[in-house]
Amino acid sequence: MTPTETASENRVPWPEDAAAAAGSARVTVDPHGNVTGWNEGARRLLGYASEEIVGRPVRELLAEGPSAESVRLAASLRRWDGPATLLHQDGHRLTVRLLAHRRTRNSVDADSDTGEGGWFLFSAISPGTSPSKDDELVKWAFAGSPTTAALYDTHLRLRLANADMERVIGLSQEVMRGLRVSEIVADPQAARTERHMRRVLETGEEEHVEVTLRLAGHPGESTWTISLLPVRDGGGTLRGVLLSAQDITEEHLARNRLALLNEASIRIGSTLEVPRSAQELADVAVPQLADFATVDLLPSIEDGEDLRAGPLSSPVRLRRIACRSVLEGCPEAVVPQGEVATYPEGSPAAECLATGRPLIRKVTPDALTAWESDAPERARRVRKFGFHSVLAVPMRARGITLGAVTFSRHRRPEPFEQDDLLLAEEITARAAVCIDNARRYGRERRTSLTLQSSFLPGRPPRQAAVEIASRYLPASARAGVGGDWFDVIPLSGARVALVVGDVVGHGIPASAAMGRLRTAVRTLADVDLPPDELLTHLDDLVIRLSAEADNAEVPSGDIGATMLYVVYDPVTRLCTLARAGHPVPALMTPDGAVEFLDVPVGPPLGVGGLPFETTQLELPVGSVLTLYTNGLVQARDRDPEEGADTLREVLARSPGSLEETCDTVLRTLLPDPDRPADDVALLMARTRAMDEAHVATWDVPHEAAAVAKVRKDACLQLDAWGLEDAVFITELVVSELVTNAIRYGEAPIRLRLIRDRNLIIEVADGSSTAPHLRRARVSDEGGRGLLLVAQLTQGWGTRQTYTGKTIWAEQSLTPV
Repeated sequence: MTPTETASENRVPWPEDAAAAAGSARVTVDPHGNVTGWNEGARRLLGYASEEIVGRPVRELLAEGPSAESVRLAASLRRWDGPATLLHQDGHRLTVRLLAHRRTRNSVDADSDTGEGGWFLFSAISPGTSPSKDDELVKWAFAGSPTTAALYDTHLRLRLANADMERVIGLSQEVMRGLRVSEIVADPQAARTERHMRRVLETGEEEHVEVTLRLAGHPGESTWTISLLPVRDGGGTLRGVLLSAQDITEEHLARNRLALLNEASIRIGSTLEVPRSAQELADVAVPQLADFATVDLLPSIEDGEDLRAGPLSSPVRLRRIACRSVLEGCPEAVVPQGEVATYPEGSPAAECLATGRPLIRKVTPDALTAWESDAPERARRVRKFGFHSVLAVPMRARGITLGAVTFSRHRRPEPFEQDDLLLAEEITARAAVCIDNARRYGRERRTSLTLQSSFLPGRPPRQAAVEIASRYLPASARAGVGGDWFDVIPLSGARVALVVGDVVGHGIPASAAMGRLRTAVRTLADVDLPPDELLTHLDDLVIRLSAEADNAEVPSGDIGATMLYVVYDPVTRLCTLARAGHPVPALMTPDGAVEFLDVPVGPPLGVGGLPFETTQLELPVGSVLTLYTNGLVQARDRDPEEGADTLREVLARSPGSLEETCDTVLRTLLPDPDRPADDVALLMARTRAMDEAHVATWDVPHEAAAVAKVRKDACLQLDAWGLEDAVFITELVVSELVTNAIRYGEAPIRLRLIRDRNLIIEVADGSSTAPHLRRARVSDEGGRGLLLVAQLTQGWGTRQTYTGKTIWAEQSLTPV
């Protein structure tokens, strides 16, 4: 053999054994078509010795030269096979079957310097074996195949089983021969496999099936993919079914673990509620991972206390938050849900919290004996239900310890393994983040609700102007507490202001912004600004608040709000309204008709640059105004117009009581009034009127002599009302206010007394100049009148009107 016939150990498929090499002819050809390699088999086939042929063109060996088409096709092929007629050394023709491989960089002879290209040519020359020897070889190959396989006849009776099948089943071929699958394996999956085998015999097509079953002699369930192949004879007749099985238990368990992790990521944390998230963790773990699972958290979580980082010392007190069992009703549970229990040192929960690491414990008689002294009832339940393996995982998130999760098995015979521990640790870690989020959100929600409830009015004082009913529902936990609010503000002259607003956003920032706006509204209302001017001032305020928020060290985002402001005067029955991007109110008149008032829409507060407009209308006595936030009429599956139509229908058929009407509105418009998707504020007001028996009015001439007469008229009116005790103070106040109006004001001048819970004294004139309270010097002859009024009355003030101003004072009618 020449050096060119020696191949690289890893790249050229030359047989190492010379006798084996002689069983086939092997020739190598360079890119120029010259022979570069010639083995002993080639000499035996064509009679040429190596030194006689190496270096000569390979075409000299062909009985017929290749056609141009064949040469062209060969240039594009990597492999070719087919018959070829060759010339023997003695001149006779020899037809053989050739297999040709194109030489590539990875298949070039290590010692060859011809480079890449050319061909390897092979032709078998060894005599074929007899069919009987082939059959024996097939049987040996089948028996020793690493694949788990068995051969069944057309009656689905086993004929052959290889060694791996014997190992898996635990029975020899002699024992299994003549039995069906369902007779060899006592499992429902065996009958399912037989149905697929019968289908192979019926259709002649292969079938594939995956089964999970428990085999005798195996510690647990195993999963297999089974291929069922039709077996035919030389004539194509079906003679049986070949069953080939592959153990995929590990892959199956890995898929199940991934599926469980995916399910945990989807199901756990669907709400921002601690008990719900804990229960979702237990539901995910049972039965896929454990037969019984418990979630126990530190009591300080629900108490709102701060949690500390690091391990916990034993014994440890935990509150049972959730549990789940494969048995109905969780009969294994010792601690009722919601109760606090002490876990002694050595218990799985206490031990994992002390070490800060998950653990697996086998339930042994010694462990049960130890538990009986510290927790006899727990030990009794463990014995009763047959607990044999326990896995405990500390629940930690963001560096703090929340509690422990315990997984137990008493129905599944397999103990927990390291892979189970890693899986339990992963799903517990995901649940811990969700529970910590819910804990943090719950604390913020409680703070927001406390903050918001402190801003919302309690029971509003009785009003001569309106009868009031109201409701406020905070949004559900997932949405977060918003900035909705309402208010009822008493104004001078027995009037009342009704306010409903909605701050953009949720949580503490929205509640804080709502509190600032509510305070500003009350301050501006106390100045008696008209509704449009009040909204203008609020708009400026919100713009300033947004600028402050942007410049803060921790920006809280833009502040925006919508608001509806309504002022009702029971004396004139005039209602004045203005709104800033807020839904319009509904008005139900005494005859039962309901309409939404046409109030010009202004921009939301914080936009700036646009004016607000007012609408004024006279309301019949007994009319009902309904003010609300958009959370009442808006929903995911309903547009605001549809919600407004529903509100109109509910108000039209509402009962007489405002309290009952509020409840009916909420039940009808909210799918779940206990868990609304958004904050809802609802304020209903039934109007009243003050008749002539409670109001007295006098036109006052613009002359000093009119003071005495109007003072006398006022005293007579108090006598008619039976308010003789109030005459003295009223006489002084009327004298001072009327005198100031004549001296410093302009005509027309009018005095009005309103008898409400208190006595209201009003003097209106045509001047817009407001008086100011000042402290007179000792030498001053005047300037003490308003000071005297302020001392004698509950309060006094000025309100601007479109025709001038009104000075008012309110005098208590309660005896001192």
